[in-house]
Amino acid sequence: MLQWYRMKLATQPLLTSTITTAALFGAGDILAQQLVDRKGFQNHDFPRTGRMVLYGGAIFGPAATTWYSFLQRNVILRRPGTTLVARVVADQVLFTPLHLFAFLSSMSILEGSDPVEKVQKSFLSSYKANLALWPAVQLANFSLVPLEYRVLVVNLVSLGWNCFLSLINSK
Repeated sequence: MLQWYRMKLATQPLLTSTITTAALFGAGDILAQQLVDRKGFQNHDFPRTGRMVLYGGAIFGPAATTWYSFLQRNVILRRPGTTLVARVVADQVLFTPLHLFAFLSSMSILEGSDPVEKVQKSFLSSYKANLALWPAVQLANFSLVPLEYRVLVVNLVSLGWNCFLSLINSK
């Protein structure tokens, strides 16, 4: 299975990462609804899971794949340690706020609610929570993981993170 996935990443990296991201965003929402909210199958909010799958596949998967490639090609400083820190800082200062804004506003639009209100209400708390987890994850990811697997690593860590995002979004 890993060999097949590795081959798909080599031949169709954007499509493979996008499909993986869509599936894992959906899985994160299912976990949030079933393990955290304890909704049970009969009360599962399938449209909510669908929105998470759509966001993961249409927005986050392609954006993260492109972003990590951009960082790899364009953020190169004299020392590897400085390069690593610069990539993590760029990720947290540039990509993360854009991602959170896109997530909160697109979810709100898909739900038929006010995106401005959602961003005002949830952005800062989400960003603060992000800063408690993701800089450390990205330090390890950017230093230890080959480029083609970075989105997968983020997606696996995101199973828990997407539970958190899904819960914030549903409040």
